[in-house]
Amino acid sequence: MTILVFSSLKDAHAPAVMAALTASGALVELLDLSEFPQRLSLSMEFEDGGRRFALVRKGGARLDLADVTSVWWRRPQPFAFPEAMADGARRRFAFSESSTAFQGLYAALDAFWVNEPGRDAAAAHKPWQLALAQAIGLEIPATLMTSDPEAVAAFRHRHGGNVIFKQFLALPDAWRETRLLRPEDEAHLDSVRWAPVIFQRFVEAVADVRVIAIGGELFAAAADVRDMEYPVDVRMNLEARYEAHRLPHATEDGLRALMGRLGLEYGAIDLRLTPEGHYVFLEINPAGQFLYIEHMTGQKIAAALAARLIEGGRLQRARPGATGPVGKPAPVREPKIA
Repeated sequence: MTILVFSSLKDAHAPAVMAALTASGALVELLDLSEFPQRLSLSMEFEDGGRRFALVRKGGARLDLADVTSVWWRRPQPFAFPEAMADGARRRFAFSESSTAFQGLYAALDAFWVNEPGRDAAAAHKPWQLALAQAIGLEIPATLMTSDPEAVAAFRHRHGGNVIFKQFLALPDAWRETRLLRPEDEAHLDSVRWAPVIFQRFVEAVADVRVIAIGGELFAAAADVRDMEYPVDVRMNLEARYEAHRLPHATEDGLRALMGRLGLEYGAIDLRLTPEGHYVFLEINPAGQFLYIEHMTGQKIAAALAARLIEGGRLQRARPGATGPVGKPAPVREPKIA
């Protein structure tokens, strides 16, 4: 029985969890999808009433996917087609066929997922996160997601100018920290016509709280933001120090309910603790970082994730007639190539 990790060795989280899995006696295999198709091939056979799924690395090393009981969908890498495949139509065709084949593989695997790819992709959408959090009863900041400059001006006026703005999705080559909307920014509001932006009432806080959810287990840590150089976005403060934190039972119940509604086994949740003692939900990242929390607080998060993968695989194989995860894989599209 093997546990499959979709990530790369460049991500420090993958080796950390793999080490915890190995220490628990599990067999673990790292799958870096950037090896496909040049150094990795996929085969799926359906014959004589049976099915055989396999990945074969250049050189002949073979992974029989029937042995895979659990999958950690950490941060899968993009396929890497040869540079010689320069023709846009051919490249798009190869990507479409490859991504469709792999999505079918994911759905057909008889394995326990952390997280199932379709649910992982859907849960990353911030409008749905906030809608579910609001329905569950978690406190959220007043929020406007819009491409209408006039709506932004009205929202800013309603909240006395105390407004931040941020991206829907952080990209490696287009990352922006959360920023306060300043009076001088009004001259540039017309630019939101070209792409929606998230605006929120700025939540005054005594602490930023990071909660790592694994199954029903919660690991909370808090960083005091009152004396930080940049209290708007804790990520911009290299001196930020996190300590283990105890959440109220009602907040814990709400976060577990949110995880259940999103269909996630793992999530990194960001909250703000106000001076009045309210916990305000900001967002959840289905593949968010946790090692810095583990290192600062001593909480055994990697070990807990490894234990969940092992136990989940056992329970999955015990299900009668199990064939693949519940839910559908999310569509994957390659950017248009000029």
